[in-house]
Order: sequence, then C-alpha cells, then structure tokens
Amino acid sequence: PHIWFDVSLWVQTIDPALAALITVDPSHADDYRANAEAYRTELTELDAWVETQVSVLQSDQRVLVTAHDAFGYFGRRYGFEVVGLQGLSTSTEAGLRDMDRVVGVVVEHELKAIFVESSVPPKSIEAVRTACSEEGLEVALGGELFSDAMGAKGTPEGTYVGMVRHNVETLVGALR
Repeated sequence: PHIWFDVSLWVQTIDPALAALITVDPSHADDYRANAEAYRTELTELDAWVETQVSVLQSDQRVLVTAHDAFGYFGRRYGFEVVGLQGLSTSTEAGLRDMDRVVGVVVEHELKAIFVESSVPPKSIEAVRTACSEEGLEVALGGELFSDAMGAKGTPEGTYVGMVRHNVETLVGALR
C-alpha cells in the first residue's frame, strides 16, 4: 500500500498502463506513447525535486510522525524514519502502547512537528501532541498531508504531482 509515495517506483506504473491503453485503443497508440513519455519525464523530474527538497533536512530531522503508517515507501526512498500511530489501516484505533511508543519517538528526537492526514481525523495526533506537552516538549502540528487520497479536483493537490509537492513542502517547512 501507498507505493505512490516513492516517485521512482510510481513512474514504473507508466509502462503497464501504456500497454493496457494501447491494447484497448490501438488507434491512439502514438498519442498514448507521447503522453507516457512526457509523464515519465515529469515524474523523473519530480523525484529529483523531492530529493533536493528533503536534502535540506539533517538525518536526525527526517522523522515523520503521522496518524497511520502510510509513508513507508516515502521514508525508504527519501531517508525518513516513518512513525505511524496506527498501522496501515485507518479503521483501527491506537492503544496506549501505541501512544507511548510514538510520544517516546517525538520526545527522543525533539521533533518540531507532527502531521495530520487528510483522510484521518486529527484527534489521535492531537492526543500525541498533548502527551508530548505533558512530557515537556511543545510540538507543532506541521500541517495536513495527503495520504489515502489526493486533494480536491481543480486544486494543485488534486493531481498526483501537486499532492507530492504539497506533502514535501509541508514536511520540509515544518521540520526545518
């Protein structure tokens, strides 16, 4: 799940999609090939852009805390430790052990920010923030990240590229 957060992997989905489109509509094969190549270039440039953006963060700043474990592929590709309060599913609730684990990570790393997600109610991350405050660490809500869905249609975040850019700008801005 969430493979799309590693742009270098997501670009690999272009060829199978291209082949399927050509199979069902061979009369437009040249158009599909041209569009696929343009999109491949755009995603390759996006991947390089993400690497450049996150390079301003030192390794100890690259800790991403969210409500659920949606950013594993992102973390592996771009050098982040990813800590989700819940597991991969947004339908499970975090327990006290989960809360203690996440608060421990935030306090240990003295993180500046933790993040809410557009598809998960913010109450669990707010609880982490409160618990950190009780431990003597004031941590900010770094902003909202898109994890299980893109932004609204017609907004920059309503596209894959715009969603990735928003998430990276939000992360880097808050963790810097």
